[in-house]
Formats: sequence, structure tokens, C-alpha cells
Amino acid sequence: MEEATQKAEKQAWKLAVAIAGGDEKTAQQCARWLAAQQIPLVVRLKEETDRQQDIRLQVGVEDAHMCTVPIYLKVRPCMTLASLKDMVFLHYGFPPSIQQWVVGQRLAQDHETLQYHGIQRDGDVAYLFLRSAKAAKLCKDTFQREVERRQLEELGIEEGALLPRGSNETPAALTPRDPSGILDADEHLEDPAAALSQKVGWECPTCTFVNKPTWPGCEMCCTERPKDYIAPDGYQPDQEELVRLQKEEEAMQQYEQAKEKQKRENYQRLLQEDGQSLVLSKAVIDCPICFGTLEPGEGVTLRECLHSFCKDCLKGTILNSQEPEVRCPYIDQDYSCPGQLLEREIKALLSPAEYQRFLDLGISVAENRSRSSYHCKTTDCRGWCFFEDDVNEFLCPVCLRKNCLLCKAIHENMNCKEYQDDLKIRAENDQAARQTTEMLMNMVRGGDAMYCPVCQIIIQKKEGCDWILCTMCRTEICWVTKGPRWGPAGSGDTSGGCRCRQNGVPCHPNCHNCH
Repeated sequence: MEEATQKAEKQAWKLAVAIAGGDEKTAQQCARWLAAQQIPLVVRLKEETDRQQDIRLQVGVEDAHMCTVPIYLKVRPCMTLASLKDMVFLHYGFPPSIQQWVVGQRLAQDHETLQYHGIQRDGDVAYLFLRSAKAAKLCKDTFQREVERRQLEELGIEEGALLPRGSNETPAALTPRDPSGILDADEHLEDPAAALSQKVGWECPTCTFVNKPTWPGCEMCCTERPKDYIAPDGYQPDQEELVRLQKEEEAMQQYEQAKEKQKRENYQRLLQEDGQSLVLSKAVIDCPICFGTLEPGEGVTLRECLHSFCKDCLKGTILNSQEPEVRCPYIDQDYSCPGQLLEREIKALLSPAEYQRFLDLGISVAENRSRSSYHCKTTDCRGWCFFEDDVNEFLCPVCLRKNCLLCKAIHENMNCKEYQDDLKIRAENDQAARQTTEMLMNMVRGGDAMYCPVCQIIIQKKEGCDWILCTMCRTEICWVTKGPRWGPAGSGDTSGGCRCRQNGVPCHPNCHNCH
């Protein structure tokens, strides 16, 4: 055993001399032999290889509460991270075991130097993350062992190489390994489960810190775990992971309960607001019309577009609208809101008299814009209707007078011919009758009315196709040809009349189907 150790030391020294002298061939031979024998080595650069002076390192110190405090350290690029940790411990009292250094988005290891990570000039930046003593499992005994271990590392002695005086055990760091790979009978294998728990885990793509398989995010920089990572088969989480998983499950249950509670509260609030005519603003707003500042509850939020205004501005918008559908008054240089005020919002903003006038305006607009509307001819009567093509009379529900839609007049106790004949007689002395007669003549000349080809009363086409029916003689008439629709035998006789659509041919170029 002693001979093997001496041979290993000789080869290591020969390797160091070859590297220092630039002898690549000898260095390769020595390194190949040491690798084949699996000799544990520690390689360090001597300080005299670095001729740089001390530099000023900027350090961002961050704790578990994500509070960052900048400090500056006077260091040399040849320093190892272990020495840097001891410096911070000496100056600021943070034990090395709770220090995690990140340099250049990489988690630095204790044996690595600052120069290895590119720290060479004044002002270069590194980050120090401080773990809690609980997370680092730090106690008085472990703290003392940590100090002793780092002192041994600085002397170039690995932990476990020194044993108490009188011990018969061989230091583990000095025991060479069997080149054949076969262990002696008295050697003890490491616990496989412990080895698995130490080696498995996912490496953070940001800071390279190796996290436990079940950890959802990096413990150092909070980077999310890679989505394609899968924990090894048979992996058993340790106690800390089990506690965290249990807390996560409890937190998820609490989150689901809180979300369900919030849903119920939102639903009840929506039901309450749906029962109200107006939705009052919940926060302080500025009316976009009068620019007045409104406290919570003073403004009105429209249901359709969620724009908020003061009540007076919305009321003025409704009263000045010339349309029965009131649009949202919001407008700026780039946008004009197409939303509309709901009926119940309008009713809540207006007084009963104002709301009635608004309804009357809507009815008036609808009547004037419809081609099939008719207003009762009784003086000052507000009754009106929408008529269909086959309806010739309108009984006003307001004044209960019967209106003739063909003559556009009220001639109770007279048919259309008697009324028109009476108009001609009264037109000689009655100005109103003369005006009505002139109106009918103008309609005939303009093509809006015609004489019945059988009884000669004036009839009008209201809407629909070109088929009309005389109310007096019940003759079916073609409007475009101004003649009978059928022959002498009546409906269905194609021997006469306009013969519309016979053999698929219309009766007139302007025919709109009178069949």
C-alpha cells in the first residue's frame, strides 16, 4: 500500500513538472497513468501565475425575501470561491454553508477561481444568495465542522485524510483504488439509496444549480423546472420534499376553495347588479363628457360597453337624441363607441314625463320611416298601424273610427265610390274636399293610384306584388298593365286579362308577380 502511494505521488509530481515546463508528451503519459489508476487529485494554480493586482468586485447580496443589497469586496482573480466565502464570513458573519454564489448566470463551485468565471477587472459583478439556516441545516456542530473542513481544504488536505492518533484505519483520501475495479472484502459500499438521492435532480438552465427532482422551480434563481424533465423511476422523495409536497397539496386545496368562494361571491354580486336598473361605478372616475371627478357610487357604468359617465351627461344625451336607440356618448380621436343604452337604463335616468316623451319620439320615428304605416285621419288622434297588402280597413284603437286605407280617409256609412263622388260634389265649395280631390288626381297622374277598369273608382297600391283587389266590384287587377288580371270567367281564366307568367313569360317588363 505504501509503495503504491509513493508511486502515485511520484507520477503526480512528474506531471506538475511536465506541465510547468511545457512538456506535453510527458504530461500526457503521466495523466494517462493517473487516470487509469483512478488516483484522486486536486489541481490548483499557484498564486504567482496571476500577476494582476487586487480588483474591486461588485456583489449583489440577495436574501430569501428577494431584497438585494450591493456591497464591494477587494479580491484577487486567483481566489477560489471557497476563499471568497471565508472572506465574506470573516467580514460579514455569513457562514459558508448558507452562501450560494452565481457568477455569469452559473452556480460557482468552491474549487473554481474568480478568473475562471471571467472576474478580472474592477467593477465585475457577482451575486450572493443567502439561504436560511434552516434550509442549510446549519447548527453549531455543523458550523464548526464546516470551518474545520475549509481550513483543511486551504491546506490542500481533503476531509477525512486526518484521523485521531492511534487509529488503525487508513485515511480514505490516501487509499488507492484497485485498478481492476474489484473491492476488497473489508471495504464498505455506499448506500445505493443515499447515492441516488445525492446524484439525481434537474440542473437549472439559468444558474446550473442541481435541484431535487420534485422541486417545481430553482431554489437559487426561481427558474421554472424544464417541462421535459421526468423524475427517475423508483426515486423516493426525502422528508423535506414530502413536507413540501404535502404543503403544496394543502395550498392547492385552499386555492380551489378560495376560487370557488370567489365564484359564488361574484355570482351573487352579478345577480344583485342585474336586478338594479343602473350599475354604479365602483371607483373614482372622470366623466369623459364634462370632465368632472366622480366619487365611487356617483357615476354610472353602462352595461353594454362598460364606459362610465355622470348621470346628468347621460340624461342630456338621451333627451337630445333624435333616434329611438341612444348610442353611448364616448368618443375620442381614434374611437367612437358603438354601444347603446339599455331601455331600463334610459327609464331609470329620466323622469316619468321625460321617459314618455322619449317613447313618443321612438314611435313617431318608427311610423315616419315605415312605408307600410298609416296614421288615423281623426284630428289630433295618435293612433296608427302597420298594414298588410290584403288589408283595406283600419279600426283605430284610440278613437275607434274606421279608416279606409285605399282612400286614406274616414268615410263611414259610404263605400269608396260614394265617397269619391261626394268629394267631387263638395270640391266645388269645400276647400278641404277640393284639396283631397286634387291629391287623388295627382296620385293618378303620378302613377301612385289608378281607376278601376270596371267600376272606375280610384284605387291605390299599398305594398307587395302587382296584384290588387277593388273593394267595390271585387275585380282582381294587374297594377302594371292597369287592366283585369283574369279573363271574363274570373279567377284562373287565362283567355283574357294580363296572362302573367303564362308559359313563364311576365305580363310586363316591370311586373313584380301578380299571379
